[in-house]
Amino acid sequence: MEKYQIAVCVGSLRRASLNRKTASALMTLAPETFQWNILDIGKLPMYNEDLDETPPDEWVSFRKALKDADGLLFVTPEYNRSIPGVLKNALDVGSRPYGANAWDGKPAAVVSVSPSKIGGFGANHHLRQALAYLNVPTLAQPEAYIGDAAGLFDDQGNLTEDSTRQFLSDFIQAFKTWVERFR
Repeated sequence: MEKYQIAVCVGSLRRASLNRKTASALMTLAPETFQWNILDIGKLPMYNEDLDETPPDEWVSFRKALKDADGLLFVTPEYNRSIPGVLKNALDVGSRPYGANAWDGKPAAVVSVSPSKIGGFGANHHLRQALAYLNVPTLAQPEAYIGDAAGLFDDQGNLTEDSTRQFLSDFIQAFKTWVERFR
């Protein structure tokens, strides 16, 4: 059975993040063929082209993790109808220096998670727009906007809603098929 290395970018840095809980639920529901690498994007120094000549160690290891990945899973909140700055910084760090885009050609899936009803629609689509430019083929269907997320988890971070569990299970299976298409 072929194993796939999946890099996970969670756009929220909070310990009790609904996005982190959703990413954990997705990993639990995923096939055994997926091996997960949660990337700590919060420790990446802000992108500055002047540093590309001698990049910080965090950039080097982050770019290597991206190059080693067979697929990418993004789980993001919405900040001001867009993605969090920490996630935008990760996109910039991984796409540079010019001509060395570590995101290039990696199949991806995007999940947006929000305590509001619209489920981070704006962030989901802003992220997709950036990924299109970075040449990251992104799963189109099913779309994943997880709204009212605060009521979906118990105190231990476990999913409590069977319908959400089924949706996420179907989503991760579609992502598996998407990743396999690119191998």
